[in-house]
Formats: sequence, C-alpha cells, structure tokens
Amino acid sequence: MLMSVTSAFAQDFQKGLAAAQAGDYAAALQEFRPLAETGLASAQTLLGYMYENGQGVPQDFEEAAKWYQLAAEQGDSNAQFTLGIMYGNGLGVPQNYTEAVKWYRLAAEQGDVQAQYNLGNFLYDGKGGLQNYAEAVKWWRLAADQGSANAQYNLGNSFYHGQGVLKDHSEAVRLYRLAAAQGYANAQIMLGYLHENGQSVLQDNILAHMYYNLGAANGNELGGTDRDKIAKRMIPQDISKAQAMARECMSSNYKNCGY
Repeated sequence: MLMSVTSAFAQDFQKGLAAAQAGDYAAALQEFRPLAETGLASAQTLLGYMYENGQGVPQDFEEAAKWYQLAAEQGDSNAQFTLGIMYGNGLGVPQNYTEAVKWYRLAAEQGDVQAQYNLGNFLYDGKGGLQNYAEAVKWWRLAADQGSANAQYNLGNSFYHGQGVLKDHSEAVRLYRLAAAQGYANAQIMLGYLHENGQSVLQDNILAHMYYNLGAANGNELGGTDRDKIAKRMIPQDISKAQAMARECMSSNYKNCGY
C-alpha cells in the first residue's frame, strides 16, 4: 500500500513539474499544493518558489518563506539555500544574518555550490557572527572546486592579499585565470592589472589591454576606463594586436587568450 501511495505521489509531482515547465502554473499549483500539504519536501520547495516569484499565485514572500522553511527543516538543500537568501535580505521574514548563515551552512554541507559561495561571503564580512577569513576560504575553495567563477575570484583575492591563507600570488593568478575563462569580468580586469604592473606575471601592456577590454565587454565599466588609460602608452600596432587578441579570446570561448 505504501509503495502505491509513493508511486501516486511521484506521478502527481511529475505532472506538476511538467505543467510548470510548460508555463501552466495553475495546473502545477493543483498538483504541488496537496503534495506539499502532505509533507513532500520537494513539492514544498516548488510551492515556495511559485509564491516567491508569483507564478500561478500572487507574489507572497511570507507564504514562500513558510513553505521553504517546512522543506528546509526536512533537509531539502534548495529550500535551505533559498531560506538563507530570504533571511539575508529580509524577504518574508525579519532580516537575520545568523539565521541566514545557519541555512546557508546546512545547504553548503550538502554540496550546494551557491550556498558555499554565499556562506563564504557572510563569514568574510562577519555577517551573522565573527569575521572569519580562514573559514570563508574553506567554503570558497569548495565552491571554486565545483567551478564557481565568483568563488574562484574571491579565493584568488584571498591568496593575493593573504587573508585566511598565506599570500601566494601564483595561486591567485591561477584562480583569476579560471574565473576569467568563464567570462568573469572582475577576474579579467584583475589579470589586466597584474599584466600592466608585472605582478606575478610578465609585464605586458598588450595582454593588459586585452584583459581590460574583455572585462569591459563583459559589463564592467572599470575595464573600459583602464583599457583607455593604458592605450595612451601604447603604439597603434600594439593596440590593434590587443584588440585582435580580445576578439579571438571571446570567439574561442576563452580558450585562445594571448599570443
């Protein structure tokens, strides 16, 4: 009997999921709500998402937080992560950094990469407790190992400045390059700065111009400012080369970036 009930739940959940993916939120709501009310964590999480985003229901952060809380208490990592966001920003619940850290940590311990990154940020800033660079590095490292460009960049900064780890500019450069290869503008600009000043890499205005140009193309205005500043110290042929390298870098999806 239990097996047949579980099977029926699974079928109803899949119906709701298919309806949501097709944009039929009213039908999805009909499937998810009864399942959520019976205590199915995955349905509670999706119902919370629908209330959070106003899909099939009027947007209601308090109702969203209620369903996320129920799912999070059952160990659903997606709900735990989102509840961390809601406590961090005071959406549907009073802003409470301690609660945010609690839920981020639970999700991070289950391997949620974004929770690991956010937890690192809170620990670095001292939100929800004492500032702890070493523990921030721990969680950024885990997220970086999963490919998070944000975490790779922050971890690079930790090695560059020696915060929570021994200063290691070579490791910082490696991490900046990983993030830059994903199109992360801040990392590209930092590589531009390092090449411009010859810090842990060869001094090279052409590469600096290229990286600044990439950062600007990916939305960081500072990249454009720094690109134009360094261009004033370069001959036209070198500027043209740097521009061609930037085009090649982007067209190769950041696989061919340099000489």
